[in-house]
Amino acid sequence: MDSVPYIAGAMALAGLALAAYFYTVVKKADPGNERMQELMAAIQEGSRAFLRREYTWVAGFVVLMSVLIFAFLDYGRPWGAIAYVSGAVLSGLAGFVGMTVATMANARTTQAARTGPQEALPLAFRGGAVMGFTVAGLSLLGLAFSYLLYVEWLEVDDAFQVVTAFGLGASSIALFSRVGGGIYTKAADVGADLVGKVEAGIPEDDPRNPATIADNVGDNVGDVAGMGADLFESYSGSIIAPIALSAFAFMGTGAFQERALLFPLAIGAFGMLASIIGAFMVKTATNATPRDLARSLHRGTNVAAVITVVLAFVFGYVFFNDVAGVERWYGFSISVAAGLLTGIGIGLVSEYFTSDHFGPVKKIAKQSETGPATTILGGISAGMLSVAAAVVLIVAGVGIAYWSGDFALPGNDLSGIYGIALSAIGMLATTGVVVSVDAYGPIADNAGGIAEMAELPPEVREVTDSLDSLGNTTAAVAKGFAVGSAAVTALALFKTFEQAVFDSSGGDTVLNLSVGEISVFIGLFLGAMLPFLFAALTIDAVGRAANKMIEEVRRQFREIPGIREGTGTPEYAKCVDISTAAALKEMVIPGLLAIVVPLVIGFISVDALGGFLAGALVSGFALAIFMANSGGAWDNAKKYVEAGNLGGKGSDVHKAAVIGDTVGDPFKDTSGPSMNILIKVMTIVSLVFVSAFV
Repeated sequence: MDSVPYIAGAMALAGLALAAYFYTVVKKADPGNERMQELMAAIQEGSRAFLRREYTWVAGFVVLMSVLIFAFLDYGRPWGAIAYVSGAVLSGLAGFVGMTVATMANARTTQAARTGPQEALPLAFRGGAVMGFTVAGLSLLGLAFSYLLYVEWLEVDDAFQVVTAFGLGASSIALFSRVGGGIYTKAADVGADLVGKVEAGIPEDDPRNPATIADNVGDNVGDVAGMGADLFESYSGSIIAPIALSAFAFMGTGAFQERALLFPLAIGAFGMLASIIGAFMVKTATNATPRDLARSLHRGTNVAAVITVVLAFVFGYVFFNDVAGVERWYGFSISVAAGLLTGIGIGLVSEYFTSDHFGPVKKIAKQSETGPATTILGGISAGMLSVAAAVVLIVAGVGIAYWSGDFALPGNDLSGIYGIALSAIGMLATTGVVVSVDAYGPIADNAGGIAEMAELPPEVREVTDSLDSLGNTTAAVAKGFAVGSAAVTALALFKTFEQAVFDSSGGDTVLNLSVGEISVFIGLFLGAMLPFLFAALTIDAVGRAANKMIEEVRRQFREIPGIREGTGTPEYAKCVDISTAAALKEMVIPGLLAIVVPLVIGFISVDALGGFLAGALVSGFALAIFMANSGGAWDNAKKYVEAGNLGGKGSDVHKAAVIGDTVGDPFKDTSGPSMNILIKVMTIVSLVFVSAFV
């Protein structure tokens, strides 16, 4: 068993090696003509400039948090602070690498689309796979090394709380990257759509639109760099939760505790292996249809899922068979499989409600015939329906995981919670291939923008549009995985927090979660409120930034001669500057809320903090699913109309669908995906600082 962290580290390096291989494949591909390369370079420069400024600001926050950890926590001097910084650095690095390759892959995907989807889809996927395997590889490598360094080599005091600080570092970067990137991309997208499509009547990504470069930059800083940091944090948190729980919950159980601590790293290792195999399954035949493209991407995730389930039972037997106290070793394997199947189920729900192959999106498009009001109503109802389906799945998955864990180790009150924590890793065990499929979407979107701006033949844009529409669906599926795992991981971390309160107080403080207790009741309502406040702040931020963008685009149409006719040159850089400045300014308050509020409540009352975390978990999960799926449905309803249905581009139906899409933009790409980070950040902050609270 001592070799498990080394094996996990080796598999992490294998994932990083695959990312490096895919990088060389993407780099060797033809980037297209001179105009396409100019556009690619402009998008690259805008993306790097934003990320440099964002990371400079976030670095200041990381330094401040590391000082607080060093000053207030015994284990923070110095190891907790070092672990926190290392988690933040690796998370930021994953986002930067993914964005760099995505901005290389966009023009190359456009060029490949001139041949057909059979060439363009694998190339876009490989560009996304660099992000996917960099995220999973750096996270697993960082956790394996942290376990070896703090637990085995240095044997530091409170070693597992030090490892938890690594997760808080990842969460800090993820929160600001998701919020800042989301505000940037949607300010540009909303401004470009409302003035370009609706007012000026020109196509999406038309080079005459001054906001089009900012829009394409936003796809990379929000949907690639922000999403990469998000999934890095989710993946790290899912492995940390059962390790931290085992450290607190299974003291005195001897061999079982040792196995329980190492099993999460083993799941990460064989999940990486399954993802590597699944990545090579993504391929397309000549003359592939849109459904064939979808099947190709699903094939990669499905193969990885099947291998993961099989290996979960193999390693479950190796770890827990004949261990004292464990009566049914396969119970823990069932927990892993339950989590993975629940994640797939939530993903399928997202696909059903956001794909134009199914009824909900077609219904929203049909409702656009009677104007934007009915379009918006249709998207809201579809998102709410998807919450009901997702909640049923998450409840079933959590129930099965709990009973399976309890079934494996009867007599221990926390074995069921350990099963729930394992289910969270099951959901994200195949992170490498899941993120690859997700990051493929922004690359396809950028490829379409370059095709339009470079004035390539219409059939090229048709290919990229088919890839982009599929990308919206795959993104919704990945967001389903992320928010599902967030709910389950937060639950495991919450239980760990409860146990840590007891242990940190020397047994003097037991967390009271009775709703009849006034402090718990107040905390519960505050927690339920915070995700709505957070969503309101981020949507308002997009609205304010988009308003500035709209005014700038209108000004350029008025004042620069020849823009509409194509003889004038728009001032693209001014639109990029507007999105950058707005995003950096507007991300501060929502980001700080997630850190400051639980700290303030924790220092007042740990019981109130317990209620607060419970309320935020439930309302945040529901709100995240609702917003992600409503936004995805509106987006693909617009694309369904643009494909020539119900009047096609330029019709009144299209204008109504565009308005629905602009409402959905901050839902699906700013506020919605930030929710899963919010609920985990607040829980892990509470866990890291629990010794200061009591």
